[in-house]
Amino acid sequence: MAKRIREKAELVKANRETRPYASVRFVRLSPTKAKIVIDQVKGKSYDDAVAILSNMPHEAAAILLKVVKSAGANAEHNKGMNVHDLYLAEVILGSGPVHVNKVYIRGRGHGAERIATRTSHIKVVLDSKE
Repeated sequence: MAKRIREKAELVKANRETRPYASVRFVRLSPTKAKIVIDQVKGKSYDDAVAILSNMPHEAAAILLKVVKSAGANAEHNKGMNVHDLYLAEVILGSGPVHVNKVYIRGRGHGAERIATRTSHIKVVLDSKE
C-alpha cells in the first residue's frame, strides 16, 4: 500500500522551497482586480513594493501589502536575511472557490440573477538580489 515512504519523504524535502514566502488563501477579492495591483509590483525590490502598495488606493493593495510584509518578516526571522536586499521573485495569483450566496431579483417574474462572489489565493516569494 505505502511503498517507498522514506524515498518519497527525501524527495519532498529536497524539492522544498528554500526561499522565504508568505501566502493568503480564500481572500474575498476578485482575481482580476488583484492582478491589476500585482502587475505593478512584480519583480520590484522589497522596499519599492512596500512603498508602491502603501500609496495605492485599491483594496487589493492593502491585502497584498500585508502578504509582502509577512514574507519579509519570514525572511528576517526564519532565514536571517536582510529585507533591504530582497526582491519579489514571484507573485502567484490563483482563483479560489466562487460562492453564489446572493441573488438579484428581476422584475415581472423573470426569476433572479445569481451574484458570484469570487475569492483569490495569493503567494509572494522573495529572493535575494545577487
